[in-house]
Amino acid sequence: MSETAGHTLAVLRHAKAVHDPGLDDEDRALTKRGVRDAAAAGGWLREADLIPDLVLCSTALRTRQTWEQVSAALGPAGAQAAVNFESRLYYTGGTGLLDLIREIPEEAGTVLMVGHNPAFHQLVVDLTGQHEPAFPTAALAEIQIRGPWRDTCPGSGDLIRFWMPRPPV
Repeated sequence: MSETAGHTLAVLRHAKAVHDPGLDDEDRALTKRGVRDAAAAGGWLREADLIPDLVLCSTALRTRQTWEQVSAALGPAGAQAAVNFESRLYYTGGTGLLDLIREIPEEAGTVLMVGHNPAFHQLVVDLTGQHEPAFPTAALAEIQIRGPWRDTCPGSGDLIRFWMPRPPV
């Protein structure tokens, strides 16, 4: 990939997770609906031919389970992606996410990030200037990043497509 070529960033919020006050937040698992929605997100990625070279996934259980469902729906392509489980995706906000994106190797043309709100919605807003739509569970934004990963900054992306498992209510 050339230094001036753009990159594709897919930002996926984890699918619906259980709300159990007895669990640590990081240990919350997907609900049945969450499993279905995560698989649907993977199917959408496959149909859109948006196959990640690299996956950056939060270490929380619900994000790892979301990636498992997405990967299964991608089929063999999902198994070929390099996957990094990154605790910073759980603990950091918008600026930290931009720092993480700037560390992505240039040879990764398409990157999928699996993480959490409100940071992921804010990341999409920061990169694209698009405040709507909302970013419900299992929502996925495809962003074209202009220029090298290391130069990613607010306003350096264009929202190409947005997907969610069901229409907003």
